[in-house]
Amino acid sequence: MKKDQLITRRRALIAGAAVLGAAGAAGTARVLTAGQAAEPASGPPLSGPQANRALKPSAYRLQPLAGYGAPPHGTQLRTLVRHEPFIRVSGRGRSMVLTFDDGPDPHYTPEILRTLREYDVHAMFFVCGLMAADNKDLLGEMADDGHLVGNHTWSHPLLTKLSRSAIRSEIERTSEVIDEACGEPPSWFRAPYGEWNRATYQIGAELGMEPMSWTIDTNDWARPGTRAIVGTVQKEAAPGVVVLSHDAGGDRSQSVQALRTYLPRLLDAGYHMTVPRRKYA
Repeated sequence: MKKDQLITRRRALIAGAAVLGAAGAAGTARVLTAGQAAEPASGPPLSGPQANRALKPSAYRLQPLAGYGAPPHGTQLRTLVRHEPFIRVSGRGRSMVLTFDDGPDPHYTPEILRTLREYDVHAMFFVCGLMAADNKDLLGEMADDGHLVGNHTWSHPLLTKLSRSAIRSEIERTSEVIDEACGEPPSWFRAPYGEWNRATYQIGAELGMEPMSWTIDTNDWARPGTRAIVGTVQKEAAPGVVVLSHDAGGDRSQSVQALRTYLPRLLDAGYHMTVPRRKYA
């Protein structure tokens, strides 16, 4: 009974957020930019290093996000199929988005949540169904803290090597777990290794999700050292960037410590950690 009441409360909070939007100009990103994904980082790179390239402003706004919760009464929700993932946000001030992949992990994810809570900032967590199914309490904690929980497939496969039915199964099963734990299905999807194809975009849109990639690859999956991770984030920090880190998939102690180091420094430098706002046409 308590679980049902908690999910009902979460759904009410989500519905209220959808109507009111984010509180404050710095709290939520409003526009996202689509572009080519950065070099895969949720595991060993699939090809050689790729230099950062200039990112052009988006030619469109999200109108609306593909199926983000229940739209206001009488509003018809359109499904948009993208051809490339979003890699930046564009809001007021010096906005950035922190994202964490592959979790939740019962050892490392709580530490990351505590740090985010300490500094009162929100992030995006792209979870894998295999991990999420055994740690639904952590998904609920993410939702209660105001973080966005995204879909990162069930078992983290290379989707471009799978059949269409297998891709759908990987994504759909994870969405079901997120819906059960958080009170609503996810509205964001990230392909493992940053590898996308037409079927992935189409299925994601059919299931009510927008594709999200990243701008800054911390390479924390390779455990380069806390100092190296911190240096990458601070060096490449800029308005609108999306930072890729991991809270599972191996020893993530460096990722945890790096967040505790660079987050207060970014805030002191005037950056705002944001998450994409819900938008309806």
